[in-house]
Parts: sequence; structure tokens; C-alpha cells
Amino acid sequence: MRILLIEDDPDIAANIGDYLAVLGHHMDFADNGDLGLKLATSHSFDVIILDINLPKMDGFTLCRKLHEDYQLHMPVLMLTARSSLADKITGFQAGALDYLVKPFALEELTLRINALTQKQDSHKSRLLEVGELSLDISCWQVKRAGKVVPMHRACMQILEMMMRSSPQVVSRQDLEYLLWGDIPPQSNPLRSHMHELRKAMDKPFEFAMLKTIKGVGYQLCSEQKHAN
Repeated sequence: MRILLIEDDPDIAANIGDYLAVLGHHMDFADNGDLGLKLATSHSFDVIILDINLPKMDGFTLCRKLHEDYQLHMPVLMLTARSSLADKITGFQAGALDYLVKPFALEELTLRINALTQKQDSHKSRLLEVGELSLDISCWQVKRAGKVVPMHRACMQILEMMMRSSPQVVSRQDLEYLLWGDIPPQSNPLRSHMHELRKAMDKPFEFAMLKTIKGVGYQLCSEQKHAN
């Protein structure tokens, strides 16, 4: 899974990062709240591990912004030396799903991460809808305006991420990681997949829902955008 660790202590960050990387997880790092917010809102992560005492923006504020300002609901595990009940309540009210007090065993951290992702997966909707477009994950069926839209599995994986993120822009890097992990192909097969996706879900209909945001990525829009 892809994990964002927001921790300003380099020794703690290296210790956690090395341990989780050995277990096969892809790690991204931020050593301050501003950078952590930027990464969390521009990429898709399975889990965010978030320290509270951060420079530039504290963990409580960052977590609250993710949930309230950006409407992002990636599971957040807070790490902190603060063990009071008041601090824990503040963390959960800000949107964290778990709270681990330092010092902690790395094995316990791993167990909590796994529990968070399993809980998140069990709550994912099986029917995604954006405007007139729907994707039923239980049978991998796509419909637009009530008409079944056939497409291959890679396009459906892309579409699922686009629909869960809509109307936010999804970066090319996140789509490539979704399909190929840390080792994307040398050629540019993503372009071919996006072409096939457009041909299936947009070409037969009145307007295009899939937009290219030049230099950034792609966006799925529920309605036609008219130029001013």
C-alpha cells in the first residue's frame, strides 16, 4: 500500500520508513505540516501517519483541513507523545481514525495500519455514481445514462479512482502507481488506457466527462463545462 508519513523527527521517520518499506509498502515523507497537506491533497494514499507537533502546521489542523476543507477521507493514524484524554478527543474530532502514543512498537504500528485499511475497504461503496455515470464494483459494470458501457479491467480501475476522487484532479503519477506500482513501463501505456476510456464512456454521448488537465493529470466532471 502507499503510505504518507508526516513526521519532523528524522530518526523516527527513518525508523518507521525503513521498517514499512521492508514489508513492501511504498513510502512518501513530509517533515512539516504544509508539505504534508500539499502531498496529501495532490496524491492518493492508503494511510496517512501523522505526527501532531509539526512545524508550519500542527497535525490537528492538518487533519481537520483534509476532512473539512478538502473532503478527503483517507484514514489517518496520529502519532504523538501526548497521551491525555483531551488530546485524543481532539485528534478524533479532527478526523483521525486511530491514535498511537510514542514510544510504540513497530509491530503494533503495522497491526493498526492493517486494521485501518481493512476497515476502510469494508466501508467503500460498491456503487459509485458521478452524474449520469455509475460503476457497480460488485459486478464491475459501468453505465452511463442507463446504458451499459463495456470496458476492460484496467480502464475500470482507472475509472474507479477517478470517480472516488471526482471532482478533484487525479495525477498521472497516481494512475501509473495504481496500475503498475513503483515500476511503471518505459513506454506510455497510460495514454492508451485513457484513450480507450474516453472512447468507451464519452464518445457515444453528448458531452465529455473526462477532462485532461495539462501538466497535472485528469478530472472527471459530472456536468458539461461551458466556456465563459
